[in-house]
Amino acid sequence: MGTWIPNESGWGGIIDMKLVHQINLAFALSLILVLSVTAVVIHYVLLDHFIGTQRKDMQSIGAELSAKLETAAAQSLPIDSTPIAVTGYTAGRMANVEVIIQDTQGNVVIPRETVTAYPYDAAPIRPVEFSTVSFQAAMNNDAYLTEVTTVPQGTLTLLTPVSKIKAIEQALLGRLMLVFGVGAVMMFILSLFITRRLIKPLMLLREELKKVKQRQFSEVERVTASGEIGVVADSLYEMAGELERYNHVQKQFFQNASHELKSPLMSISGYAEGIRDGVFEGEDIRKGLEIIMSESGRMRNIVTEMTLLAKLDSEDDIFKATAVNLRELVEETIERINPVLVKKGLFVHPSYGENESLIVCADRDKLLQALLNIVSNGARHASKHIYIQAGIQKGQVVLTVSDDGEGISDELLPFLFHRFVKGKNGESGLGLAIARAIVERCGGLITAGNRKEGGAVISLGFPPYRTTSLV
Repeated sequence: MGTWIPNESGWGGIIDMKLVHQINLAFALSLILVLSVTAVVIHYVLLDHFIGTQRKDMQSIGAELSAKLETAAAQSLPIDSTPIAVTGYTAGRMANVEVIIQDTQGNVVIPRETVTAYPYDAAPIRPVEFSTVSFQAAMNNDAYLTEVTTVPQGTLTLLTPVSKIKAIEQALLGRLMLVFGVGAVMMFILSLFITRRLIKPLMLLREELKKVKQRQFSEVERVTASGEIGVVADSLYEMAGELERYNHVQKQFFQNASHELKSPLMSISGYAEGIRDGVFEGEDIRKGLEIIMSESGRMRNIVTEMTLLAKLDSEDDIFKATAVNLRELVEETIERINPVLVKKGLFVHPSYGENESLIVCADRDKLLQALLNIVSNGARHASKHIYIQAGIQKGQVVLTVSDDGEGISDELLPFLFHRFVKGKNGESGLGLAIARAIVERCGGLITAGNRKEGGAVISLGFPPYRTTSLV
């Protein structure tokens, strides 16, 4: 049964403990399976080794006894009086060896058995009860290991019951399994400790995720962990920070939007009421209507720009990427803004890298809007000249728009592309924010700074166009 741990989610503690139990159960089953397979393998390996060792011992015994029997035959000694003993025989034998001597007619003459000896003692041969029939049965039975050698007296046969070898092997295997069992218990206890160490960060992560769910982004704390869990914990902490900043920006956006819309609405409402109540007469009525139309147009532009920003942030299908020639786009931008340039007496100086392909992957209409916003911003602050340069730098298509105006203040520079951030002579404070959103949707990067000669410079960098860019 799971141990209940009180927390805000009620059943969360039981779920956590069930996860611990599942991991430990899986580890225990894996351990049992591995040990079982290991035990079977060790069983057959040990049995094969012991049988091989016993065969070698039987071959050594057979060679020594054959030599003694050949000596006895050369001296015409009868088998019964032959001094048979196994010398130089190590104590490493797995089981006793039964010695059977048959005459040339196949009759069992002397059944004897060697007894276990120490390394420096001789192993005497003792007679055992073995008839010819039982001997033939043993020879045809897989329960015995046999070693047959031809001697002058007939045939020398050595036999060892396989059951004795198996008994020795099972005794050793039992001791090994005892050692394995102790090791398995220690490993399982260690796994309990490690599992709890792994589960604890997950429990803490769950608590931090609850804060994210409840939109308490500023209260999310970093969970200290190692490995992949640590990576997830860091990602969660960074995500909470991003969400907090996004939430702050959204609140600020609505505050600024309400402020920007409030001003023209107050002007429109004031002049409309004045005209209705007869406060304005003659020329003042015409001026009031012009102000109403002007403020209505400004409010319409703010709403349009806000709508465009919202679509750029939330709608994927609003962006249609195609191959765009940046040089042609710059020329069209200059043509569209030319009336403003003429009115203010400004000169635009475009320049392009020679023999360079200025093709980028972008939404042509949206990128044109971004360039119009950037150049219009330069026109508001330029004294006499605006410089537009396009070329390839470090594998990127780079476009810079600079002017000879007063430049950007250090206080404003970090927030220049934020929404409703307006500098001197600014309008809605959304133009550069829209430009940044469009450039980033094109896969580019927009930055701002000041020229050494004076004036502001805004740089746009795009990856070069490739066929796969549109896929």
